[in-house]
Amino acid sequence: MLQSSMVSSSSHKIPKVQQVQISSESAGQRLDNFLFTYLKGVPKTRIYRIIRKGEVRINKGRIKPEYRLVSGDILRLPPVRQGEERSAIELSQNDKLAHSILDQILYEDEGLLVINKPAGIAVHGGSGVSFGVIEAVRYLRGSEKSLELVHRLDKDTSGCLMIAKRRKILRAIHEQLQAGDVEKVYWALVQGRWQGGESVSAPLKKNQLSSGERVVRVSEDGQPSLTEFKVLQAFPSDSSSLTLMEAKPKTGRTHQIRVHAAHVGNPIVGDPKYGDNHFNTAMKQKGLSRLFLHAQKLTLTLPGHEKPISVEAPLDKQLQTSLDKLAKEIHHG
Repeated sequence: MLQSSMVSSSSHKIPKVQQVQISSESAGQRLDNFLFTYLKGVPKTRIYRIIRKGEVRINKGRIKPEYRLVSGDILRLPPVRQGEERSAIELSQNDKLAHSILDQILYEDEGLLVINKPAGIAVHGGSGVSFGVIEAVRYLRGSEKSLELVHRLDKDTSGCLMIAKRRKILRAIHEQLQAGDVEKVYWALVQGRWQGGESVSAPLKKNQLSSGERVVRVSEDGQPSLTEFKVLQAFPSDSSSLTLMEAKPKTGRTHQIRVHAAHVGNPIVGDPKYGDNHFNTAMKQKGLSRLFLHAQKLTLTLPGHEKPISVEAPLDKQLQTSLDKLAKEIHHG
């Protein structure tokens, strides 16, 4: 998302009209759902009111909440206070947590920051979360005015997360993502012996339950989605089996790897939404209490660089300990 004017978390300026260009990653979202995240801290009733009154416009025209965003749309937003002061206060109260995020820097140059995002921390605030990775980085790097998330990871997913420090870098990487020129490699520990072959191609569609929870389902009228899979290691045991998989998403759909793995009968261990709750409980008793999905590697070419760069993120202690225990079981078995 490209934002022409932004109030930093430490600023007390009066909000101004914003012109936002919709990126390919945001395309397909309902306008209201997009605004719930983008205008974090703003009550939903306020968001629906400014849409209804015509203060929110797409390409200069009035629009309805259910409108599906299109890449390249120009979204006009009225002056709205977004609770930045609250976010800054909570960040100051969680200063240690904010600094711990910057302790996870894997790569940095004049235009790009890659962080090994910890599991359990959202990439941005919203939906009851006052701050995420991007707010923490902006809070600690207040002199850098153009910090923007390049892409997203689920809250419970760890690993490589890109943050652009310059607009031209953001645009360049978005173009590469859209063209499929950025290689993303994930590691996932799945339940059972892998049954999905070398790739899973199943169209995905977002759905919203009556509770308001968003889920993604395989559906014939969903968006085309492709994930390549490779078995890294199988862990047989007396009671069950597990398989460590490499996953390369060739499309960037929400929850893609998680849904594709579950679709072929191999849900990711620790997945509360698409996994096996009984199995997850058993794994918690063995010390694995989180989703075992990790963005392990990124490969891309940056503007001004002749050769591609690759950035790798080590597993956190819980995931690495779990793999070590499984390997030990095989050895002693």
